[in-house]
Amino acid sequence: MAAKNGWTREQLLVAFTLYCQMPFGKMHARNPEIVRHAELIGRTPSALAMKLTNIASLDPAITLSGRKGLEGASTTDKAMWEEAQADWERFAEEAQLALTLFGATTDRTPPANDSDDYTGHNRTVTTTTRVGQDFFRRSVLSAYNYRCCITGLSVPTLLVASHIVPWSSDAKNRLNPRNGLCLSMLHDKAFDAGIIGIAADMTIRISRKHAVKSDPFFDSALLAYDGRPIVPPEKFHPLEEFLAYHRQHIFSA
Repeated sequence: MAAKNGWTREQLLVAFTLYCQMPFGKMHARNPEIVRHAELIGRTPSALAMKLTNIASLDPAITLSGRKGLEGASTTDKAMWEEAQADWERFAEEAQLALTLFGATTDRTPPANDSDDYTGHNRTVTTTTRVGQDFFRRSVLSAYNYRCCITGLSVPTLLVASHIVPWSSDAKNRLNPRNGLCLSMLHDKAFDAGIIGIAADMTIRISRKHAVKSDPFFDSALLAYDGRPIVPPEKFHPLEEFLAYHRQHIFSA
């Protein structure tokens, strides 16, 4: 039977995790994933869906787009939202513990393309790091509705949650979804190599330094997108300070 008392911290952590890792358009009581998780945490699907839309009212990416969600976010909801923004790594760890407690998962797309170097990490640290990477990947890809923000590619196994500020350069924001872009494998590599940059107006910039004469593939796969806007995310809009760092330190202007 669904609980009638206030939400526990563990229940809220599951709800916040679903919010982070579910496209906005799927946050409704008929979604099988919401139905399943609601049963696991002892809430009704309607109550869980409502909680997700309450959380949405706290997300600037939602409110600035003209969508409001439900304006019923509690003081506890607001506190957890701020808690997550302040320390995404700790939040991801606690969220995983809560999911494990209820026997819940968010198993939609398996983690892939994990290229971060864990050399020297012990087993516990490596496991924690991979949990965080999985959280980051799912959060970023769901924010862009599982589509590359440059090309529109929607094949999950070919998509990467690309860090704007590299993993090794900013430990505090390694798991911050606003430090991520959903890119195809090719465009992720090009972004990391400084061939692609994102301007302050969210338009794509392609470096000519890497262009090769008579290379039709470069022209069609990369240069053709120069000056076009990225497809904006539904949640977790990339922070300009991260994009500015990439332009200054990585992009080959």
